[in-house]
Amino acid sequence: MRKRSLLAGVVLALAASLMTVTPAQAVVGGAESTRAYSFMGSFQPSYPAPPRPDGHGCGVEVLAPQWVLTASHCAGKNPTIAKVGVPRGWKVRVGSLDTTSGGEVAEVDHYYRLSNYQEEGGIWGRDLALMHLRTPVRATPVRIASATPPAGTPVRIMGWGMTCDDIADLACFPTRLREADTVVQPLSACPSAAKAGELCVGSRDGGVAASNMDSGGPVLVREGGRWAVAGVVSGPGGDKAPTLYTDATRHAAWINGIISGADVPPDDRIPNVEGAVNLGDCVGSVVRVAASRPDDPALLLTNGHCVQGTRPAPGTALVDRPADREAPVADRQGYPRVTARAIRLVYATMTGTDIALYRLNMTYAQLAARGAKVFRLASAPVRAGDRLALAYTTRRMKCTAEAVVDLREGGYRQENAIRYATAEDCAPFHGTSGSALLAPGGTTVVGIHNTHNEAGGRCTDDNPCEVGPHGKVTSVKGRSYGQQVYGIAACLTSGSRLDLTRRGCSLSR
Repeated sequence: MRKRSLLAGVVLALAASLMTVTPAQAVVGGAESTRAYSFMGSFQPSYPAPPRPDGHGCGVEVLAPQWVLTASHCAGKNPTIAKVGVPRGWKVRVGSLDTTSGGEVAEVDHYYRLSNYQEEGGIWGRDLALMHLRTPVRATPVRIASATPPAGTPVRIMGWGMTCDDIADLACFPTRLREADTVVQPLSACPSAAKAGELCVGSRDGGVAASNMDSGGPVLVREGGRWAVAGVVSGPGGDKAPTLYTDATRHAAWINGIISGADVPPDDRIPNVEGAVNLGDCVGSVVRVAASRPDDPALLLTNGHCVQGTRPAPGTALVDRPADREAPVADRQGYPRVTARAIRLVYATMTGTDIALYRLNMTYAQLAARGAKVFRLASAPVRAGDRLALAYTTRRMKCTAEAVVDLREGGYRQENAIRYATAEDCAPFHGTSGSALLAPGGTTVVGIHNTHNEAGGRCTDDNPCEVGPHGKVTSVKGRSYGQQVYGIAACLTSGSRLDLTRRGCSLSR
C-alpha cells in the first residue's frame, strides 16, 4: 500500500487512527499577497484545535454564499471521522489577507466529504469536501474550472501554510496570506502520485510548492479573465518535489449536486463513543471501584506502555510519579465533554499485565456534575466466550473473548491475557492501545486492549506470542489481545490511593 503524508491543517493525534499527519517542506518561492481574494478563506476549527495561535487549519474557497470547498482530510477532523455530519466549533474567515482579522466570519453547520480513509481506494484523488455555512457570506464566489489543466498550464497557488517545519516555533505560522505563480507539472514529476485524479503543481525541485497547513487551498487557473479553482491541496508529491492537488474538475457533478440540493447524501450514523479519552497515541477511560466515593480523585486507566517518558522495565512497576497530561473525556459523539488533567501516575507496569492508573485533577463528583462518563471497574475476570466492546475514540468494535492465555512480548510477560476471536468487527490497530473492553451494557470495564501480532513474529515487540501450560510457544499473525483488570480493585484504598501490600493485591511491585 502506498503511504503518503497529508499537508494537514491540524497535526492530529486521532486521525489518527488511520493516517499519520506530518509537516511537509517549508513554503519557498512565494510572497505575501498584496490584495485579498474575496473567495479565499481560512478554516479554523476549535476541535481539534490547530497548534498555532491564529487557529488556522486549512484553506477554503467560497463556491456559493453558504458553501466552501476544502480537502476531505480537513473536514475529517471530526471525532468519529464521519463523511457527512454536523460539526462543533468550526468556522471560516473569508475575504481577508489575515487569519486573525478582517473579511467575514461564518460558522460551519454541516460537512460533506467525497471520500474517507476506510473506503476502497481511500482518499487519494478524491480529497474533497464541501462545508455549509450557517449564514451566507457576501464574498464573490469562485467557480470550478471547466476542465483539467494540462501540464504546462500557468497557475496560482496560495495559503497560510507553515514557512518552516518547527511547530514549536510561532514564527513558522504566517497570519498573512502568501501566494506564488507556478505551473502544472506532468504527474510523473510527483513520485507519490498514483491517481489520475491528482494534479502535480509547483516547481520540479519543490522550490515553489504548498506546505503543511495549506491543505484545502486552491490551485487557480485563468478562465475568461477570471480565476477558477482547478483543485485543492492534498499532499506532498515527494521529497523535493511539487505538491499534489485533487482535481476538482473531475468531481464537478458531485459538488453541484450538493450545492443545488439535487443530490445531497444523508448524515452518517454517529456511533456512541462516550467515555473514551484520547491520549494521543493511546486511549484511556475514567474508572471507579465499588468503594470509590464522590469526593475521591478520579482515576484514569490506560496501558503501562502508554505512559509518558520511559516505560516500566520488565519485572518492575512505576509507582507514585509526577504526571501532566490532558485527559479529554468524550461525549457520545466524540467531542470533549470535560477536559481534565492527569496530575499523578499512581501505578504502571507491563509485567503480569499492561496497565497504568493516573490520578486526575477532578473528583468523581466534579466529573458527574459536568456529565462526563465514568465506568465501573470489574472485580471478576473475563472468560472465554464473553462478549466485549472495544471502546475506541471513533467507534466501538464488537469483540468476543476466544481464550485466556499467557503472553510474552519483547521481554515482558503477561498472564491471563484475553485473546479476541478473529472477526471483521474486531480489528484493533496501532493507536487503539488502552481502549477499554466493556461488558454488555457498556457501563463496566472488564479489560483493556493492549497488543496485536503485527507480522507473525515470535515474542518480539508488536508480535506477542502465547505460552502454553507446558511451555509451548505459539505466534499467529493478526491475533489481538487485551488485559484483565479485575485485580486492580483489591489494591486501591480510600482517596483513590494505591496499596500494593494490601491483602488480595497481586499487582507487580
